[in-house]
This record gives sequence, structure tokens and C-alpha cells, in this order.
Amino acid sequence: MSPDIGEAVTEAFRQEWGRVVAALIGMTGDWDLAEECAQDAFAQAMRTWPRDGVPRRPGAWLTTVARNRALDRLRRGATETARLREAAALSVPSDPDSGDDGSGIADDRLRLIFTCCHPALALEARVALTLRTLAGLTTAEIARAFMVGEETMAKRLVRAKHKIRDAKIPYRVPPAHLLPDRTAGVLAVLYLLFNEGYSASAGANLVRQGLCAEAIRLARALSQLMPDEPEAQGLLALMFFHDARRATRTDSAGDLVRLEDQDRSRWDRDEIEEGTRVLDAALRRGRPGAYQVQAAIAACHATAGDAAETDWTEIAALYGELARLVPSPVVELNRAVAVAMADGPAAGLALVRALEESGELTGYHLLPATRADLLLRLGRRPEAAAGFAEALDLAATDAERRFLTRRLAEVTAPD
Repeated sequence: MSPDIGEAVTEAFRQEWGRVVAALIGMTGDWDLAEECAQDAFAQAMRTWPRDGVPRRPGAWLTTVARNRALDRLRRGATETARLREAAALSVPSDPDSGDDGSGIADDRLRLIFTCCHPALALEARVALTLRTLAGLTTAEIARAFMVGEETMAKRLVRAKHKIRDAKIPYRVPPAHLLPDRTAGVLAVLYLLFNEGYSASAGANLVRQGLCAEAIRLARALSQLMPDEPEAQGLLALMFFHDARRATRTDSAGDLVRLEDQDRSRWDRDEIEEGTRVLDAALRRGRPGAYQVQAAIAACHATAGDAAETDWTEIAALYGELARLVPSPVVELNRAVAVAMADGPAAGLALVRALEESGELTGYHLLPATRADLLLRLGRRPEAAAGFAEALDLAATDAERRFLTRRLAEVTAPD
């Protein structure tokens, strides 16, 4: 296979896998059959395209081949008249996205996203199933991403599919009165996926680029499928702003680099510009939400020429609005940092002390790390050293532990 054909197949896989699988699930209701037939279609492309050339509409070609394969499989396996009728009903429409479930939204991928993220499924199952069916990651790749055994992940996926079958979870976009809550669940799954790639919860690597890329691709697809949902656009913009500085978050040794020390000339300006356009479009709709506010905070950082130009007063105000929309102790901790930057470390430390007294962030390493940083800025070095040591004991990734070890050494070193 020539490099051009190989790249065409690879690009078709990235762009069309979710569409093909979604269309087949919509027709057959059989998740495993859909995935197997989609794999067969891509295998057929690898055999046929080098000889016949890349078709004008690769997605339509792949969907037709996969649908015909599913039809053949159902016919061969049919043993009852009803099953034969089911197979015979699988006609091949001219447009792969011509189906409609009464929601007014024809794209099967949107139905698939909502099905994968159904609240009846455990959260980890929603994320795994989304990666498998919409992004096309293998079971082994998903297992490695979340640092569990392949067998464990395979069982998790099987249980999720059985849950959908046994609970008769409908393969459709939910009705209008359920859409706001269900959309929030879908967005939460995609954000969790991005965060696990951007700031890994455990392990040797702080950043897992593959997970970030898949989350952005799925968020972009969701934003295109739901153009009237500003929070979908807000989430996509937020991902762009964060991902734009991914390359500078760690140094050549894999150690964490603080935001103020990052080389801003290496930030991805194209992503920042795209994030700005997407966020502006979302805000123009006049329905601000949590993801739009977070994106606005990230935009303040991403568009500042250097650390000194950061508008911390605006960021503190935005965190106040975020706390109103989604009350959370983690949001309050971030607000404390912003207040410290805008009004001085003593003001921020008072907010941190209140969080510690509440006990809501017990065991969260960034709480003592933040306290230590503010104490150091106030010149209270012994207390700061104790805070960094406490945070070091709680840190989960190697990169974070190395960073906190350096901070502790800086504080305890002789002047």
C-alpha cells in the first residue's frame, strides 16, 4: 500500500469510524456486530483502495460496505421468519445519515453519544464505551489509557453493552424535557476524558496526548451536531485553550512547569484563535454556563502576552460566577488562587483556611500545595515547607511528586 493510500485509510478511520458504527447500531441494535462489520469495511478498503483509488465519499463507501456485510451476517444467521424479515428490512439508503428517531436530529452519531453516556451506566463505563464506539480505540488502548488490565477493560465494555441491551436503553436522542440534563452528562463524560489526558490522575506521565486528541475530536463532533447548544461550544473552546499550551506544561524530563514559567512562544496560536472564535459564538447566544465561564477563564490566560499581563481581577470574578453556577470546593480553591493574585496572598490564604476548616478537600494534594505557596509568598518559610511536604505525600503522579520535591527543596535550602 502506498503512503498516500495508507494515510487516506487512516484519515477515513479517524473521521468515519464513529459514523459507520453508529449507523450500523441504529440498523441492527447489535453493538458487537456493528463494530465487527465496521472493521471488515476498513479491511476491505485497505484491499480495494490501492487498486481502485480512494472513493469520492469515503464515509459513504465504508458505510455501504459495512451495511452490506451486516446484512449478509444477519441473513446467514437468521433461523426464524422474524429474523429474516429484520434482515430484509435493512435496505441501503442513499444517505448514511438519513435516519430519524423523531428528535429532529438525523445523525446516528448523536444518538450513539447519548446512548454511551446514558445515566444508567457507571461513569467509567460511559467513558470506555465512548472511546470504543465513537473514537475506535481498541480495548487494549483504552485499558492502557486508564491503567487497568485489558481483561478488566474488556469485561467493563461487555457489561456496559449488556446493560444497554438488558435495560432496553433506547438508541435515540432523549426527548426535549430530558435533553438539558442528559446533555450535561454527555459533556461531563467528554470533559472527564479530556482531563484524564491533560492531567493524568495517576502514573508516570502527566499528559496523555492521545486522550486529549480524542476528547477534542468528539467535542468538535458534538458541537457540530448540536450547533444551538452553547455549552457544547464552551467545552470545545475550553479544550482548545488548555490544549494550546500542552507542549509547555512539562519540560524535556517530563517535569511539571508552572503556568507563569511556561514558554508562551510555544503555545499553539491556531488553537487559541479557534478557541476564541468558538467561545465568542457561544457567548453571543446569551445563555452562559459553566463550560463557557471556564473557557473564559482559560482565555484570560491564553491571550495574555506574559504572566504579568494576566487579568487576575477578571479571573477572580469569573471564578465567583463559576462557583455560583456549580458550587464546588475545587472551584473555591481556584478562586482563592485568583484572589491571591489580584488582592494579595493574605486574602487568598484566608479563603484556603476556610476550605481546610470545611474538610471538603481532605486528601487533595493541591490544597496544602496552594497553602504552602501562599505562605511562602508571605515569607513564612517553615510553614510553607510543612505544606509542600504534606502535598508531596498526597500527590499521585510522578511529575507532580518531582515538582513538589523541588519546591520543598527550594523552601528548605539555606538562603
